[in-house]
Amino acid sequence: MTPIQYPGTALTLASLAMASLIAGCASVPPPTEQLAVSKAALNSATSAGGNEYAPISLRSAVLKMDAAERAMTQQEYLQARQLAEQAQVDAQLAAATARAAKAQKAASELGESNRVLREEIDRKAQ
Repeated sequence: MTPIQYPGTALTLASLAMASLIAGCASVPPPTEQLAVSKAALNSATSAGGNEYAPISLRSAVLKMDAAERAMTQQEYLQARQLAEQAQVDAQLAAATARAAKAQKAASELGESNRVLREEIDRKAQ
């Protein structure tokens, strides 16, 4: 038994899908909360030492945040949200990289201090 095909069904479904897509895009709210979260992540990355230890990630976050703010002013809310989310991730990467670099530096300094102390103990033991 062959299925019954109705003429124009594909066209009707395509039209409904397109209408839904357009209606969905029109109802995207401004991502003000996401922009605020992303800005906070940028501030955190900067205070963690992102400029010194993760300048590429931090710069990427700043550029994406600027683009998100431009998209907001042009009322391109979906693009603004996506850019703000990307900026947040880049800022979090910069903060984590900076913290890891600082921890590594502190561990190296502690290791050097331990080495010096061991040498002094060895010298006094002789």
